Amino acid sequence: MTDGTENEPPKAAPEAAAPEATAPEAAAAEPAKAHPAMTGDLPLPTLPVPTVEMVESLNSNDLHDLCDAAEAAIIDGGGFGWLKPPPRHTLEAYWKGVLLIPERMLFVARLDGVIAGSCQIQKPPRNNEAQGFACNLTTNFLAPWSRGHGLARQLIEIAEQHARAAGFRVLNLDVRETQRAAIRLYETLGYVKFGDHPFYAFAGDRYVRGSFYYKELTPVRPVAVAPKPEDQP
Repeated sequence: MTDGTENEPPKAAPEAAAPEATAPEAAAAEPAKAHPAMTGDLPLPTLPVPTVEMVESLNSNDLHDLCDAAEAAIIDGGGFGWLKPPPRHTLEAYWKGVLLIPERMLFVARLDGVIAGSCQIQKPPRNNEAQGFACNLTTNFLAPWSRGHGLARQLIEIAEQHARAAGFRVLNLDVRETQRAAIRLYETLGYVKFGDHPFYAFAGDRYVRGSFYYKELTPVRPVAVAPKPEDQP
């Protein structure tokens, strides 16, 4: 007696399960991952961001940074008059006073948000109408650690833009002959030297010569004059 299964096709033997790969074998089977090269593929460091702005107020952090930058510039020999850093309270009082003077425009240069330098536009007194077309660029400095990022040029150019927008046609400045980098920059930006002062400053037990420059911000166009009747052919 049969159970009716003798005519069924023989069943295939179950396949043997593939042996699990060992950890070294699995790693070898994975596609090779590209590893960054020691040079060229690594992300480049972020460059510092230089900015310049005109300010009408200073918070405590900005005042602290501005005093630090001024002290560094004074020690380096470009302290816009000071030969050695004054007490901190004197510097703080100076910058606070600048903000109170209507005839002064204060500009600050920042590197990654930290104040690293400054300059000012000094307007003529209101009673000097004959020279009301011109202003002075003064107290221009950068801390040594912030140089090499184009801040010096940017600081002057922004100050020029504000002076021009305020209606000034000529910008004057003066500089010690020892500040050669500043002189090169001024001349590159189109400032014209018109005189020297042999006793401009006294530093290091000797007189220091100073130079005076100007730049025409908005050239005055000559007024066309109609010819007289007798001059006409």
